[in-house]
Amino acid sequence: MSDKKLRVLCAGAGHMGASHARAYAALDGFEICGVVTRSEGSRAKLMEELGGDIPGFNDFHEALAATKPDAVSISTYPDTHAEYAVAAMEAGADIFVEKPLAETVAEAEKIVAKALELGRKVVIGYILRVHPSWVKFIEMSHSLGKPLVMRMNLNQQSSGENWETHKNLMASIPPVVDCGVHYVDVMCQMTRSKPIRVSGIGARLSDELPEGMVNYGQLQVTFEDGSVGWYEAGWGPMMSEMAFFVKDVVGPKGCVTIEAKDAGAGGASDNVDAHTKTESLRLHHSELGPDGKFAKADEWIDTEDEPDHDELCKREQEYFLKAIQEDLDLSDHMNDALNSMRIVAAAHESFLTGKMIEL
Repeated sequence: MSDKKLRVLCAGAGHMGASHARAYAALDGFEICGVVTRSEGSRAKLMEELGGDIPGFNDFHEALAATKPDAVSISTYPDTHAEYAVAAMEAGADIFVEKPLAETVAEAEKIVAKALELGRKVVIGYILRVHPSWVKFIEMSHSLGKPLVMRMNLNQQSSGENWETHKNLMASIPPVVDCGVHYVDVMCQMTRSKPIRVSGIGARLSDELPEGMVNYGQLQVTFEDGSVGWYEAGWGPMMSEMAFFVKDVVGPKGCVTIEAKDAGAGGASDNVDAHTKTESLRLHHSELGPDGKFAKADEWIDTEDEPDHDELCKREQEYFLKAIQEDLDLSDHMNDALNSMRIVAAAHESFLTGKMIEL
């Protein structure tokens, strides 16, 4: 393990990009060598916050050539991920890429193939994997028996800057793909089984979207062990706040539910911190006693001391640093990302074709 600071080039200074940049600034193992954004305003705001004389760039390839970084953090829109990731790896850098890994499955496969070819590290921003409460949620699901029924959503009522961000994202990718990779990844960890069938539905609820784009979608996935799961995501000023946060898994022996009372309260869906919040986990036992009533009371696991969004991003970057310094094998990490990409892409294909997709 080297004590040398890794020089990291940060591409993107939006909500996620800024959080990752704060993490690099806080960790001894990294040194930010440049910030790339299309928006000079967001870049100036971030650089003022970070302090120091950090070079700023409008063009990613120019920044890559000028800074010659050891690592590159890509928190830009998904349509740039494959181009930036491949260029960074070919320039000799390890990379952190925000989810989804790429705009298409083919591009994601190209990134992974390039990483394996060049021996570069690729960590994908699956923030729930470093969240202790979500790790516990997945662990508890393994006590419920099989098959599992997994119910999850993340609907976001957005306006102002948040709606503009959503429209920019939907220039290339629908909500069920952008956010779905997180929750499909959770389902795969819960079942530890092969996904075999996917179906999807969608609806276009705004004329402000690109032709053919939908801002609401739902996917249904069936696994080899008989487990099933659904996930829905909708973005926009028309979305309901009533049920933006459902995170629930049911098995023969009972169920585990994320009870996010505050995060799930009205008016919270546009708060990014609320998207990872758990607050408490509720374990319900299905066992009945001789009288036909429940033999055990529900158990509550308090998670109110959970990390905030910036701390979660810091934990992701600690893992990225560890992967580089300790030469971790990230094959499973990358394959899991490809697996979740294939499922959400199949859901969108199902919506477009009106047919169930066999994986």
